[in-house]
Amino acid sequence: MNIFADQFIINMIVVDCERMKYPNTGLFAFCDNLSRCLVDLSSKERVDMEFFVPSNIEGRWGNGVKYRPVHDIYKLWLPCTSDVKVWHTTQNTSPYCPPARVKRVLTMHDLNFLYELPLSKHARYMRKFQDSIDRADRIVAISRSTKRDIEENLNLSGKSIEVIYNGLNFFDGEIVPPQVKPDGKFIFSVGTILRKKNFHVLPRLLKGNDYRLVIAGNISSNSYCAEILEQARQWGVESRVTITGPVSEPVKQWYLQNCDAFVFPSIAEGFGLPVIEAMRYGKPIFLSDHTSLPEIGGDKAFYFDHFFDPDAMRARFEEGMKIYADGGVDADAMRAYAESFSWENTSRLYMDIYKELL
Repeated sequence: MNIFADQFIINMIVVDCERMKYPNTGLFAFCDNLSRCLVDLSSKERVDMEFFVPSNIEGRWGNGVKYRPVHDIYKLWLPCTSDVKVWHTTQNTSPYCPPARVKRVLTMHDLNFLYELPLSKHARYMRKFQDSIDRADRIVAISRSTKRDIEENLNLSGKSIEVIYNGLNFFDGEIVPPQVKPDGKFIFSVGTILRKKNFHVLPRLLKGNDYRLVIAGNISSNSYCAEILEQARQWGVESRVTITGPVSEPVKQWYLQNCDAFVFPSIAEGFGLPVIEAMRYGKPIFLSDHTSLPEIGGDKAFYFDHFFDPDAMRARFEEGMKIYADGGVDADAMRAYAESFSWENTSRLYMDIYKELL
């Protein structure tokens, strides 16, 4: 079924959501929320859109929406009929490239390799990112931090970059507790278990108190999980550290709603969606001061020592928790700030770009 069947279609916009093949990730959330809002917006404005998706995602935003299934052969040759005028590549380096006649919008999420990898490995990523930039007609960064990294490290050939923030993943379903709830007070963090997330510095926060630490997320590195637990052992708190693996959205929301603090010490983030998700619940927020996190957290968060000195981290955590307990944090202002990040606003800004290119 085509919701625009009464029109003769000459201008088609395609949004590349191929990365939704990886659930419980930031890119999945980005594509899901943006596409859901674009469907509503395109219906109101009578703009024809199609979504390039893995087969298991077809139908996700309604049966009246157009879905273009992903096939691996499209990495070699991506068929685009003459009605496709704009293609939105929603990740830094997609292997799916439309013909040159199609206008291309590129969303750049981060240049995290600059912070994660040794200099000797940068060149490979620079070539791939530069190729994406060269093919793009319009470039969007999801934070000023990402924009700055792009401008300082890639050749834009006179192209401008605009910043469009992500929205808040506003969950309004039923919140579900985990099968095994934390026994007592706990601090919470979430994200793919990768070194850049810097989770291994968190067990030291448990020294001298009775908090537990819960870390949830896809496990991409068993060796890094082992390192986190080894750090917990060295600090004598191994029995109070839990790595859950991936959790469903309703369970994640339970952790955010019930934790005593949210901690996010990542050293490389293009935006940091979990930060504003936690702020919605008015919890004390503790972040690193690296990349985009100070930009997104603003004055609504506390920040760890830049070099993660153990004593300085614990002192900051204790200070922040006392300020929060004494009423020094305006939880209502924090919630309002989080809700100012709107996927409806984000989709409107992208739609404006599509229409300009048409």
